Amino acid sequence: MAKKEPSPTSYSKNKKAFHDYEILEKFEAGIVLYGDEVKSIKSGLVNLKGSFIDIKNEEAFINGMHISKYKQSSRHDLDPVRKRKIILHKKEILKIDAAISQQGVTTIPLELYDKKGLIKLQFGICRGKKLYDKRETLKKRDQEREIDKQLKKYR
Repeated sequence: MAKKEPSPTSYSKNKKAFHDYEILEKFEAGIVLYGDEVKSIKSGLVNLKGSFIDIKNEEAFINGMHISKYKQSSRHDLDPVRKRKIILHKKEILKIDAAISQQGVTTIPLELYDKKGLIKLQFGICRGKKLYDKRETLKKRDQEREIDKQLKKYR
């Protein structure tokens, strides 16, 4: 019998990104973190809201991700919203850089989770939704919910 992998533990999810942006493509990457930042993330003291990914000199960085200070940490000089390097292949970085050079396209972190003991970041190349697109999405979601409710009632 094959060994079943445990489902990844989600530490933070950027729900607002799914509402405000149309996700064109998703990527998974590692992040360079300090030990006390890892402990803070595993305690759930992280916020992806308002963060974005930037590319400088063929290196990817996440800006604006807030990781609160770990209580038992002896480090006092750590900035909770500092730039953190993202670990990606060079081809992926070049692809992302080409995509975000287009008008109206950006990279937004979607989720921070655990995968095989490592903290991974899922982010997407996104395009902002217009107000009528947001309303359309809400309408579809309500309709699907109503259909599911009726099907459940019918069974």
